[in-house]
Amino acid sequence: MNTQKREWDFEKLVGTIRQVHEEMAAQAGRAVNVSLTIRNWLIGFYIAEYEQNGADRAEYGTRLLENLSTRLSDGGMEGMASRSLRQYRQFYSIYPEIWQTPSAKTLDRLIPASIWQTLPAKSQSESPQYTKPGVPALELIQKLSFSHFAELITIYDETKRNFYEIECMRGNWSVRELKRQIGSLYYERSGLSKAKKKLAALAHEGAETDAPRLAIRDPYVFEFLGLKPKEVMSESHLEEQLLDKLQNFLLELGHGFCFEARQKRILIGDTHNFVDLVFYHRILKCHVLVELKVEQFSHENIGQLNTYVSWYKKNMMSEGDNPPIGILLCTQRDRTLVEYALAGMDNGLFVSKYQLKLPKKEEMQRFIEEQVRETGS
Repeated sequence: MNTQKREWDFEKLVGTIRQVHEEMAAQAGRAVNVSLTIRNWLIGFYIAEYEQNGADRAEYGTRLLENLSTRLSDGGMEGMASRSLRQYRQFYSIYPEIWQTPSAKTLDRLIPASIWQTLPAKSQSESPQYTKPGVPALELIQKLSFSHFAELITIYDETKRNFYEIECMRGNWSVRELKRQIGSLYYERSGLSKAKKKLAALAHEGAETDAPRLAIRDPYVFEFLGLKPKEVMSESHLEEQLLDKLQNFLLELGHGFCFEARQKRILIGDTHNFVDLVFYHRILKCHVLVELKVEQFSHENIGQLNTYVSWYKKNMMSEGDNPPIGILLCTQRDRTLVEYALAGMDNGLFVSKYQLKLPKKEEMQRFIEEQVRETGS
């Protein structure tokens, strides 16, 4: 420790505290991500071991992951859908060397002894037979989140995967940036390019990087820590206040709104999405999805809401339900636009009820404008 006396002034005090805060927050984020990554790898490892050596594995056969998911979820564990368990098993199969870090001393720091003791002796070897070219496994798990790995394991070509590992670490890419680069065929374009360094510079110029303060917003992380989406997904203080008042406003109308969820997480394909507010309308017998955008209306907004409504129609409708409804609220101080997405409803009687039982557009618009003035003042 440096015991030399420092010369202080107020600006140095502010800078030092800010540095301590940012570096310790980054360290905490890395610790959570490392623990989550190792947990998911271990789950995949245990599943693979059971499938090979389980005494009663024949009883479960192809339904193993579904049965396992049910038991774990019933026990209160988050993030244990059969799809997730399948993903963890795939993670282990693609990155078997995660466990084979350089020394047992390193593993002792990362893994509690109680878990270490549950592993077969062959996995505790300090001289692993398997070596992977490219980035060392320990460096990967310390610098990439599991959400990064969830994207990387969809790449089956090892050389291509190694390429994105290195580029992602070099540029400190966010998960969204990694997905964008994969989607833009950066690897393929790099292979064909005669000016690879120039292409790499262009790829990294303006790339979205990871911010430690946003690590907690990762869906895998807040499932792992047992947080609720509402606790971590609010985009701004203004939006949070508006959603609070909007939720109460709709419930107080007395038209049949029953509150179901705030920041409802839905998985569409491999992408996590969040619906701001979800209600069930007991008179219309349908879900009502509400999206609030603290910005001017754009076609992307209505497209996003329509995607959510379509997903609810396919996955959440029960027998006797009518198709879900979407309400989009886009607001700025000088403009408010309200859109109702009917999602292709063609039942005239239902549409009439819908017009009667939902708040009028003008009423919604007036409420939002008033709240923006009060909250933003």
